[in-house]
This record gives sequence, structure tokens and C-alpha cells, in this order.
Amino acid sequence: MRRGLRILASVVLGGILVAALIFVPRYLRGLSLVVRAAGMQEGWAQGLARWQTVEFEISDLQVPSRHGPLRARLYRPREARGHPVVLTSGVHADGIDEPRLVKLAKDLATGGQVVLTPEPVDLLRYEITPRLPDMIEDAATWLSAQRELAPDGKVSLFGISFSGGLSIVAAGRPGLKDKVAATLSLGGHGELLRVLSFLCTGVLPNGQHLQPHDYGVVVILLNVADRLVPPEQVEPLRAAIRTFLRASHLTLRDMKRAEENFEEARRMQARLPAPAAGLMGYVNTRDVAALGPLLLPHVRAFAAEPSLSPERSPPPSTPVYLLHGADDTVIPAIEASILAQALRPHTRVHLLPTPLITHAEVDRSARFKDVWGLVSFWTQLLEE
Repeated sequence: MRRGLRILASVVLGGILVAALIFVPRYLRGLSLVVRAAGMQEGWAQGLARWQTVEFEISDLQVPSRHGPLRARLYRPREARGHPVVLTSGVHADGIDEPRLVKLAKDLATGGQVVLTPEPVDLLRYEITPRLPDMIEDAATWLSAQRELAPDGKVSLFGISFSGGLSIVAAGRPGLKDKVAATLSLGGHGELLRVLSFLCTGVLPNGQHLQPHDYGVVVILLNVADRLVPPEQVEPLRAAIRTFLRASHLTLRDMKRAEENFEEARRMQARLPAPAAGLMGYVNTRDVAALGPLLLPHVRAFAAEPSLSPERSPPPSTPVYLLHGADDTVIPAIEASILAQALRPHTRVHLLPTPLITHAEVDRSARFKDVWGLVSFWTQLLEE
């Protein structure tokens, strides 16, 4: 499952399996998904991972959007169940090819869910723009009109990281009225300005301090670079930042290529003039303490557009599911709690902060309570 669900203790899942079989068989579908997402494919877990699973086909296509055609991928089970899903990645240059996104799409499709993964081009450039909820809305509108895929004309929206909050924005728009079954925000935000301010200062809305992840701070720098350097330095600086961010992603699967990209980012820094060279130096040394105060004066203007924050956009009337890593240092878990409070007067909200998911990709051991909470959460979501 996206964002760090790596190790689940077999004994814990075994206990949950027994409970599910004896007491509540309906939870087996959610449990099967959690087992697949955890990568458990041995022994009894292998059988559970294949419980009521189906084969699926994958095809690439283009989805129409008001901002131009979107590259997309369709995962189509031979025997579909539940509402089709529009699954949107976080801020990542790999787009619909990002390995964790692909795995989640396949895990859902194996369970019978039709999945469409659109590729909003701004995300490929690590840019958070007001066009993004438009693109998510347009992808959902297209999928809901394909009656062979969405027989009742309804779809679910699943968004990861910043796309989680933006999917909620899209779900609340008039163009998707009566077309959305449910929305999942996986590690998403409620108020963009609040998240950006945390990344720059390390101060949470409740006054507590948490060390922010440098990834989020670097993404801010890329987005506000035009406010910090002369015009002729903006694109060279952004190119160097993107090289650094690609290297950060590669650390998850190819350390040799990651180090090569980090080295290239340092070479690009050496070719930059001041002040861009100094800013890139902070990026390469992961100096969040130096970057944060420089970025903070610019985040308010960057986050001003209401469509970038679900708390300042019309709320959806259909169920919203908020799943968040308890120790998330890019978008802190308190965002999900505050967003849940804002949405509850308007719709049904399911909130689950969990130690099993985190931005930092840290493996965790599993407790019965944590795993059961995750199984229950996914069971309810897949039933929508």
C-alpha cells in the first residue's frame, strides 16, 4: 500500500483472519487487500491474498481534459465489482509509472475494482497548481460516462498525498454532483497554507514542533523559485531541484542511480550563479532550517487559490475517507483531523491515523489494533 506499509506481522494478520472468518466474513475483502498491499505472498497469506481475486487487463489511453488530453492507464478486471476508481498519484515525476502507484492500482484491480490512473502533467513537474483539481474532475467525468465501466454513472476518487486533498476539492464540484460514490485522501491536506507553513517552520497547528521532511520543503522551493531568483535563473534552478527530487525517489529502488543523480544535482549547483547556487546548496545539504525562513514569506501567495485547499472549497456531500500516517513529516497527520472536523457537518467522514503508513517509508511492526483498524477502514471504503 502507498507510503510505507511494508511489514505486517504474520501472527497478527493470522489472528485477524480467524476473527474475520468466525465473526465478520464481510471483512475478508478488506483483509485480502491489506495482505496484498503488504506484499505477503507466502503460506496462508498467499491464499488470503488471492481470496475472490480476478484477472485484469491493463491499457494505456488518453482522457480528455479542459487543459489538454491526459495520459492515463486503465486497469480493467474481467469480473468487476464495486465502483470504478480514479486513482491520482502524489507529486512525482514518474506519474502513472510510479511503482507504488502501480502496485496499489494492481492490488485494487486484483480485487475486482476498475481503476483509472490519470496523469495530471503538473504533478510530473512537481508543481501544485489550480489546474490539478480540474484535471481530476475531468478524468472522473470521463470515467463516469463510460457505462461499460461505471454502470450507474458513479466513480470513487482516490488521491495520494497532495492529490488526496485535491480529489476532495474535485468531489465537491457541481460538475460531479451525483457522480461520486466516495473519496479517499491518503496522506492528503486540508489547508495548503497550513501545510506549507509547517514545512517552513516545523510548527504544527497545535503549537507542537515536528521536524519537517526536506522533500516537502524542496517542493515548495521549486514552486516559488520565481519569487526568489532573477528570471533568467528560475528554470536552471528548477531543473537542478527536479534532479535532486528524482534522486530522492530512486533511493527507494536503485541506490546506484540515486547517487548518480545526487552527484548531477551537485554539479548543476556548481554551474548556477548566486543566489540560485546558494539555494541549491541548501537543497543538496538538506538544510531545512536555512530554507524554511526564506520560503515562509512566499507561501501565502502561493497557496492563496481556494481550489488548492478542500477546507476553502465547496465540500462533497458523499462519504470522505481520510487515511493518514501517524508520523507523517511531509503532510502531518493533524491535517486529517482538522479536515475531518471541517467536513463532518456536510458529509459522513471516516478518519484513520495509523502508524502503518508514513511519508518516510519507514517499516513498522504491526499491532493487532492497528492492522484491524486498517482492515476495517478498507472494508468500509470498498463497500461504498
